[in-house]
Amino acid sequence: MTTLRIEPIPADTCARLLRSDDAGRPPVLSTPAEGGAPLRCCLTRARPGEPVALVSYAPLRRWAAETGADPGPYDEQGPVFLHADPCDGPAPGWPDGLHTGSRVLRAYDRRGHILRGVPVEPAEARSRAEALLTDPEVAVVHVRALGFGCFFHAVRRA
Repeated sequence: MTTLRIEPIPADTCARLLRSDDAGRPPVLSTPAEGGAPLRCCLTRARPGEPVALVSYAPLRRWAAETGADPGPYDEQGPVFLHADPCDGPAPGWPDGLHTGSRVLRAYDRRGHILRGVPVEPAEARSRAEALLTDPEVAVVHVRALGFGCFFHAVRRA
């Protein structure tokens, strides 16, 4: 059994994204009365009336900068929600409350190239991510929405 490290968007990265996102644009701020936006800063869902920011985020690009990888054409960016103000980050463990729909787990190698994508339902996402990380070729797994492809969080070996 592999011990997992669940990685939200780090607080310092969130602070930068709230000034200018990875597409060079300012965040789109809103305060949805109904709440529910999946927040990538703390891996929870926004409460009703809680201010959120929608930004463009390039998770593989940031991971590559940290590790020295060169994802080349696998680099992509997409929309993610954050708290509009700094938060305390996530609670430890797998964020079950965040995963209410089908997901795809994308396994990347050390170069940042996609090795495989595995569609999963919420109940099996953690165990399937763990299984992917038993493969020594897999360096990081991204959890994404199956329907829209939006990044939720990364998973690595602890």
